[in-house]
Amino acid sequence: MPFGLVTAWKRRLSKSSDQNDPWKYKSLEYWQLDDPRPSAKRRQGSSVFTLKEMEAATSSFSDENLLGKGGFGRVYKGTLSSGEVVAIKKMELPSFKSAQGDREREFRVEVDILSRLEHPNLVSLIGYCADGKHRFLVYEFMQHGNLEDHLNGVSEVKMDWSQRLKVALGAAKGLDYLHSGSALGIPIVHRDFKSTNILLSSTFEAKISDFGLAKMMPEGREMYVTTKVLGTFGYFDPEYTSVRTGKLTLQSDVYAFGVVLLELLTGRRALDLHQGPSDQILVLQVKHILNERKKLRKVIDPEMSRSSYTMESITKFANLAARCVRGESTERPSMAECAKELQLVIFVNRKATCKGKRTV
Repeated sequence: MPFGLVTAWKRRLSKSSDQNDPWKYKSLEYWQLDDPRPSAKRRQGSSVFTLKEMEAATSSFSDENLLGKGGFGRVYKGTLSSGEVVAIKKMELPSFKSAQGDREREFRVEVDILSRLEHPNLVSLIGYCADGKHRFLVYEFMQHGNLEDHLNGVSEVKMDWSQRLKVALGAAKGLDYLHSGSALGIPIVHRDFKSTNILLSSTFEAKISDFGLAKMMPEGREMYVTTKVLGTFGYFDPEYTSVRTGKLTLQSDVYAFGVVLLELLTGRRALDLHQGPSDQILVLQVKHILNERKKLRKVIDPEMSRSSYTMESITKFANLAARCVRGESTERPSMAECAKELQLVIFVNRKATCKGKRTV
């Protein structure tokens, strides 16, 4: 977060009579950071809900409405008084008081960033609830859940190659939008990009979610050095986790994107602790064969319909993934380049499959 934003936020907190109780209800304006730069175009605005409205929407958080669980808390399907179906994320308060501040910050960051941004490949924030010590985020409902569930057998819907390419392109466009800085005038690193944070609509349009760990890059700089590593194992950029460098850059998201490409290609998890020590990390499993066409056949997800892909498109896709997960961040492509290459992969695959040709 830029120093100016941090200073403005601290100034607001110091003036607040509620500063000793960070959990007290605040209006929407409180959660949005003071920013002297021009604001991006916003939608009509995020709604503010009460705890009673959240309870009514989810039938008192019934198990029947439970969609899933994550690091932030539980996610429920809900129906607002307007009849709109939404996804409601209920924040779980950490048991350790020292961790409560971090969780509160994640909540504020997500409300602030998503209330400013608008893109077809970012999940829309309908509103939030900050009632007493209760925290909820209300999103648009995504009918097909998250990508990981589709790739690992949780969902009954099997994704063919064309659907996977569509998801990859949508996610690439979403990250490119964040990195371009066109919305806020400053680039944003998602910092926790992964398959569970890619939500899918009824038509398999991909939308990126969970912005609690997002980082606005320091103004005029493309790198942020830190000793505090945040994110998810299996997706970490080696330069970010390195004790020597600790560099967080836009390319850290590119690395994580490369891992997701490998998940789409293989149907395997980024980190699978049920495997042997040498096979737990997907990147290490397949990185050495991504540019070898013959060996590449062995790692293609067997759940995919063989008539949905060509080896030419698979090879191009694998080559892009290999470049995204390179150890040196300067050798990785930008997200804009990833999006362009994926459009080419889609064209190549569609052209061949439409003619009834495939090479497998």
